[in-house]
Amino acid sequence: MTQVVELSSLLVSRPDYRQGRPCLRGTGITVHTVAAAYMAGLSAEDIARQNPGLDSSAIHAAIAYFLANRVKIEAELDADRVAGEELAALFPEGLTRDNLDRVQPFLR
Repeated sequence: MTQVVELSSLLVSRPDYRQGRPCLRGTGITVHTVAAAYMAGLSAEDIARQNPGLDSSAIHAAIAYFLANRVKIEAELDADRVAGEELAALFPEGLTRDNLDRVQPFLR
């Protein structure tokens, strides 16, 4: 008999990890990371090929979650991009131990 896998068992989120964003279970890879690859034109199969250690069903679950929550995830990805641009402008030399404390306002 074939075992049925609940989609919710493939993704996990915790408020204290990865800003509470859902991740592929057993990894630190967020749905947002998979969504960004998908939005860049990669298929689930392409993403699986580039990440052979990942369960392809978890990749499909991440894409399904993204599609069901597209507006929210796209807004969060856009906010991440803006924050990254602001950090790059403030720290053209990159982050160092000396300026790391100035980054705190950007951490959510």
